Amino acid sequence: MFSMTDQEFHQLAAYIKSNYGIHLKEEKRAMVEGRLHGLLLKNGISSFSEYFKHVMSDNTGEAVAELINKITTNHTFFMREASHFFYFRDKALPELVKRVRNKDLRIWSAGCSTGEEPYTIAFIIDEFFGKEKALWDTRILATDISSRVLEHAAKGVYSDESLKDLPSQWQLSYFKKSDTGSEVVDRIKREVIFRKFNLMDKVFPFKRKFHIIFCRNVMIYFDRETKKELVNKFYDALEHGGYLFIGHSESISRGESPFRYVMPSVYRKE
Repeated sequence: MFSMTDQEFHQLAAYIKSNYGIHLKEEKRAMVEGRLHGLLLKNGISSFSEYFKHVMSDNTGEAVAELINKITTNHTFFMREASHFFYFRDKALPELVKRVRNKDLRIWSAGCSTGEEPYTIAFIIDEFFGKEKALWDTRILATDISSRVLEHAAKGVYSDESLKDLPSQWQLSYFKKSDTGSEVVDRIKREVIFRKFNLMDKVFPFKRKFHIIFCRNVMIYFDRETKKELVNKFYDALEHGGYLFIGHSESISRGESPFRYVMPSVYRKE
């Protein structure tokens, strides 16, 4: 097992914080060592200093992608923090469809991980609109920094056990059996656009603003200043009257953001 010196850990942590916003505290050192151990062996590297040079000198971007894939935790599941989906279905969605122009509803799942969140949103939308769905553009943008989880999400294949909290009708309507579990049906897959994206980009490149942004259990990895900057970028990326959903363990300090508090972990731009 390779061990990190203080200098090696601080160098790596500073790079990740500066470029990806993830704040690696000292108590995470053992976790980082364990998760990167295999990469050092794979590349025939004998120290973390040498590994850092390898990441910096790789012009393909693959080494950085592997690094981020290893240090990010991608724990999620269907209907996680279900109250958000109920509020979206019962309050936000009915209100928004009354004032959205050109039947163009724009939703962003930021930090979508392996896809359970955006697919759940797509299920709700499909059920809500019914036959009128064909008249609307409700495709969901789903982004993550990890190429590994995006590949998983795009395939849309999940274990049967992971579907246990979904309504039985959803399991019948939105999944088909595959050799490795249950696969999201193609018509729902077409409703979700998966893209790799770094939330630390100084300016979001989107041409049009969103009506709803989900960014749940992502900001727990950021320090206060990074989180504040990101929240303000989300505010700018939303239409007036748009909603921001964050994780139940997260909050936005009043006075640090122009968002209006709606309910725990739900905020609105007015």
